[in-house]
Amino acid sequence: MSLTRRAFVSGALAWTVSPAWAADSTWQRLRAGGLVVLMRHASTVAGNGDPPNFRLDDCSTQRNLSDAGRDEARRIGERFRKERVPVERVYTSPWCRCRETATLAFGNAQDWEPLGSFFDSPERDDERTEHVRKRIASYSIRKPKGNVVMVTHAVNIASLTHRNVGTAELVVVRPDGCCGLRVLDQVKI
Repeated sequence: MSLTRRAFVSGALAWTVSPAWAADSTWQRLRAGGLVVLMRHASTVAGNGDPPNFRLDDCSTQRNLSDAGRDEARRIGERFRKERVPVERVYTSPWCRCRETATLAFGNAQDWEPLGSFFDSPERDDERTEHVRKRIASYSIRKPKGNVVMVTHAVNIASLTHRNVGTAELVVVRPDGCCGLRVLDQVKI
């Protein structure tokens, strides 16, 4: 069984719904800053993966957000503002559905190639995952005042955290210099 498939299965088994008190605690932690939020893009039009021959430089060739997904992304941004969660930086996969999710929720985002999907190229799993893990680990030294948000894909989050995530779902992690990250909570808004 591949690492990605093991991560996905492990994540599906480990996923639990957080009780209300845990969610409140998560928002308190986020208000304090210094965490990383791994966020799966919001809901898309029907389909799985991208159409054959899609291009990153042409959104019309990709599977994009649905109207419901755009509403989800806006609600996430509203929740962050309502909870007074400081966001220092937003990184996004270069896929249009991730970029649109990030900009609707947070206003702006920086494309970062390692957050790109490896759904169709699982051989890139270890390479991308390690690159993202190292960046997250580096925040344990630099200690950002706000939080860092990374908008990406289900396969990427599963590979990093061994969690299965739905669309527009968040996995909050604490940077950990020795091991990359420690999962604190999983939140659906």
